[in-house]
Amino acid sequence: MKLRSFIALEIPTEIQRAILHSTAPLQKILLKPVVRWVERQNLHLTLKFLGDVSPENLEQLADVLKAELVTYESFTMSVAGLGGFPSSRRPRIIWVGLEAPAALSTLQNGVDKITARMGYPLEERPFSPHLTIGRVGQGVTQADIVRIRAAIEAMTIENLGIVHVDAVRIFKSDLRPGGPVYTPLYTLPIKPF
Repeated sequence: MKLRSFIALEIPTEIQRAILHSTAPLQKILLKPVVRWVERQNLHLTLKFLGDVSPENLEQLADVLKAELVTYESFTMSVAGLGGFPSSRRPRIIWVGLEAPAALSTLQNGVDKITARMGYPLEERPFSPHLTIGRVGQGVTQADIVRIRAAIEAMTIENLGIVHVDAVRIFKSDLRPGGPVYTPLYTLPIKPF
């Protein structure tokens, strides 16, 4: 049996709640099916999507990452800003931003290189740190896009808090009718401050 898996940074519950509270007006304006909102407990920063992986390969990957990630420095990042990908003019993803030091890109690049040595493909897109809070529905009209863009542009999200990054986690993702359920499988510490 294979497990749909990814490597990510966990976002503390208090920051998740602050995101939910600050984006509640947006969620009231943009209802399903126009936007599918991410459940609070599923907010995370993906460093690497792995796909379907056997439990044995995940364990081996966790061992390699654990041995190498202890050389990376802990850091903090702040949560602020709002936007859309690929742009706020034509968003497919609605996100809350992260203001992070270069250490975050160094960590993500390191994870990508470590997993590439184990046979996982390197990321093709440049790393753009964000927390996905919503996904625009597939059947949206041009009027919906205009409404989404106007809602994003009308809202400002100031600093919602600081995230202390001292570990990377490997999660499994179970796709269910009510939405995905993410379960942490491995916690891989990085060097403390």
